[in-house]
Amino acid sequence: MTQLHVLVYRLTGGRVGGRMVGSQVLLLDHVGRRSGQRRTVPLLYLPDGDDLVIIASRGGSHQMPAWWLNLQADPETTVQVGSERRTVRAREAEGEERERLWTRAVEMYSDYAAYQTRTDRRIPVIVLSPTGA
Repeated sequence: MTQLHVLVYRLTGGRVGGRMVGSQVLLLDHVGRRSGQRRTVPLLYLPDGDDLVIIASRGGSHQMPAWWLNLQADPETTVQVGSERRTVRAREAEGEERERLWTRAVEMYSDYAAYQTRTDRRIPVIVLSPTGA
């Protein structure tokens, strides 16, 4: 299903597949840290100024999503928002910034709060900042 979602999103510039559960969706590219394979995953996001914010929830699993582990190994990547492709650098939000963005993310998609109750790990809030490349 993910591959179909990505294909339809790319073909329509996000007109189809650009929203899920009432929230905006981007396509995040990442390279497998062990395989070296390029992959793309659709994720809910919220804009924060020029930055894009995504949540590494994996549905409340005890394991981190593979895309976040891959971005930790290589934080420079690209995303597609609608028909626009952007080069970004990923980093984990900390402290006050994390709390502010987590609150906004839960307001956008309340299931994030439920996901946090399913796991002992603190779900990372990831900021994708434009690199201008």
